Amino acid sequence: MNLKDQKGTITCKAAICWEPDKPLTVEEIQVEPPSVSEVRVKMLCASICHSDIIALQGFPLALYPRVVGHEGFGVIESVGEGVEGLKEGDTIIPAVIGECKECPNCKTGKTNMCYKFPLNFTGLMLDQTTRMSIKGQKIYHMFTCSTFSEYTVLNSNLVVKVNQAIDPWHASFLSCGFSTGFGAVWKEAKIEQGSSVAIFGLGGVGVGAVAGARSLKAGRIIGIDLNEYKKSKAEFFGLTDFINPNKLNGKSIADKVREMTDGLGVDYSFECTGVESLLNEALDATKTGSGVTVFTGAVVQKHVPILYWTLMAGKTIKGCLMGGVRPHSDLPQLCTKCINKEFDLDGMLTHQVDLNEINHAFELLKQPECLKVVVNMG
Repeated sequence: MNLKDQKGTITCKAAICWEPDKPLTVEEIQVEPPSVSEVRVKMLCASICHSDIIALQGFPLALYPRVVGHEGFGVIESVGEGVEGLKEGDTIIPAVIGECKECPNCKTGKTNMCYKFPLNFTGLMLDQTTRMSIKGQKIYHMFTCSTFSEYTVLNSNLVVKVNQAIDPWHASFLSCGFSTGFGAVWKEAKIEQGSSVAIFGLGGVGVGAVAGARSLKAGRIIGIDLNEYKKSKAEFFGLTDFINPNKLNGKSIADKVREMTDGLGVDYSFECTGVESLLNEALDATKTGSGVTVFTGAVVQKHVPILYWTLMAGKTIKGCLMGGVRPHSDLPQLCTKCINKEFDLDGMLTHQVDLNEINHAFELLKQPECLKVVVNMG
């Protein structure tokens, strides 16, 4: 039962990580009312992303106790002072970065790298405090989101109001993973009609990249994954060819891609796994003189060697966060596409669990038939 005291603090359940590589515990925590420019959200569902896994392991900062989770869908329960354009009852998705529309980057419209609301690794709100605690001990947030809690507090700029017509699960997928892949193709690479594309990794991000490539009418969409099950899932979103690296008999992935493209390589490649060894494969798989490689995956290593002469062959590497998608300018467009069935996110959902089964959800992700897990918050 969720209880609100006279000061407006809510007692509710959340999944807490107390130390790395240990099971989460579902316990009652206290969530304070929203402060200035903040909203408190009742989470309806959340989904799990690779970034949650590495955050539990202490990347990039070992902050404990902590409530992770950054994909989700919810309803605004209360609004703090100074919040504009949002009200109680609005349906929203969280965003890991903001869009102030005033800083130099936001004004150009060329990037989603907002100076005022960058990706936050501190585990704290913008005023360097936390809105969550357990028995008087502070709890760190994740990107100021913490969606694995029945209630959470976010800065209002990190909240995107979405049409109530959208399916809650679909909205959760759009809040990070799928949008990152789709955006990498749409906003960062801006691929041309008829382009050839290679996508390394067919998880939530990779499937988003497949859907983005089909939306922009790519001529050939090659997916690379060790999991044969992902092939049929990605074909649902527009995949035309599939490579399983375990079946190449010693041949490199890049060599196989060139073999499939008249010896040239692809116009664009998208690295969606965060596996360091695949970064150079993705680069090597593109065309000499014009190939573009976009890195989307969260790589734990701070320094990754790049094959210099491969890069000097006139190729381009581009990194991105959230696929270059701007939360307030672009995410609503993706939500509209979803509602209009321009892509069907039912094809991503493979498992559902309740909050008290959160550890089982992370185990499910290790199964070959698992693509996305939704955590129903009740």
